[in-house]
Amino acid sequence: MPSLLTIIMYHYVRDVQGSRFPDIKGLTVEQFSAQIDYIKKYYTVVGGRELLDAIAPGGELPPRAALLTFDDGYIDHLLNVYPILDRNHLSACFFPVAKAVLEHHVLNVNKIHFVLASTTDKEKIISRIYHWLDEYRASYELPSNNDYWIRLAVAGRFDTPEIVFTKHLLQRELPTDLRDIITSLLFGEFVTSDETAFASELYMNNEQLVSLYRSGMYIGGHGYSHNWLNTLDRAEQERDIDAGLDFIKSVGDSPGGWIFSYPYGAYNDSLLSVLRDRGFNIGLTLHVGIARLDADQLLTLPRLNTNDLPKLADSSPNDWTRQVIGEGQAVLH
Repeated sequence: MPSLLTIIMYHYVRDVQGSRFPDIKGLTVEQFSAQIDYIKKYYTVVGGRELLDAIAPGGELPPRAALLTFDDGYIDHLLNVYPILDRNHLSACFFPVAKAVLEHHVLNVNKIHFVLASTTDKEKIISRIYHWLDEYRASYELPSNNDYWIRLAVAGRFDTPEIVFTKHLLQRELPTDLRDIITSLLFGEFVTSDETAFASELYMNNEQLVSLYRSGMYIGGHGYSHNWLNTLDRAEQERDIDAGLDFIKSVGDSPGGWIFSYPYGAYNDSLLSVLRDRGFNIGLTLHVGIARLDADQLLTLPRLNTNDLPKLADSSPNDWTRQVIGEGQAVLH
C-alpha cells in the first residue's frame, strides 16, 4: 500500500521584481507555475480532504502522492496561486492566521520579513536593532549586542547570518513584549506606519477564504495569533487553538477531522494533546523530509520547502523526487 507523502510548503508567491520589496523570499508566479508542471510530471497531487480520507480505515494514498500547503493566508494565494491550481485541476491546503484576518494585524513574522526585504543593506537594519537594544538594555537587563551576534548569527538553510540573527532575535530571543516593541518600531521605520492598510493588502479576508473553500480548496488550522505555541502553558494553548478552530469552522467544515500547520514548526506534547482533543488528525511541521503515513506520527509530519524541488518544468528528478519514484524505496528524513 502506498504510504509516502511529499508535503511541500509555500509562503509568498508574487512577482517581486520591480515591486517595493524585491528581496522578499518567495517564488515568482512563473517559478510557481513551472514547479507545478514539474510536480504534475512526477507526483500525484492530493488535497486535504483526500489526505484525511487516506488515513481513515480502508483509505490509502495514490503512488507518488504530494500535498501542496500554503501558510499564513496571503492574498498571493488567491490572486496568484489559485488560478494556476484551478487551471491544472489541483486542490491544495491553505492555513490562514485568524488574527491577521479578523483584526487586520500584521503578524510579527511578516513584519520581520518586510523589514528585511525593505533594503539590500542589512547592516542598516542591524544598526537600528542595536540602537533599540541599547535603549532597552538596562530596563530588561539584556546581554551585549556582541553576545547576541555571536550566538545567533549563524547561516541557515536558505538565510544569511544577518537574516538569521534578525529572525532569531526578534522571533524568540528577546522577552515577548520587547520583541513586539522593537519589531513594531522597525516596521514603522522601514515599511509603513499604517499597519491596518498593509494587513488589508497582505492577507485574504474571510470572504476570500470562503471562496477558496467553495472552489475545492482545504482550509486548515494555523492558530489564532501565530505564536510559538510550544512556549505557552496548556491553558494558553487551548485558548489559541480554540479561537483558531472557531475561525476556520466559520470558513468551512472538515468532516474527516482537521489538519494543523504549526506556526514556526513549534510544538510540544501538551500541544499535541490539545490538538487531539479538538479533532486534529494531521499536523505539519518544519522537519525536512518525506512523510511515511505507515510509520510517522501523523501529528508531526515532515515537509519540504518549495526550494527543495526544481523550479523548471523540464528539470530531471532531483534527489527528493527520486526517493518516491517507485514506491518501496528508502526515504531519508
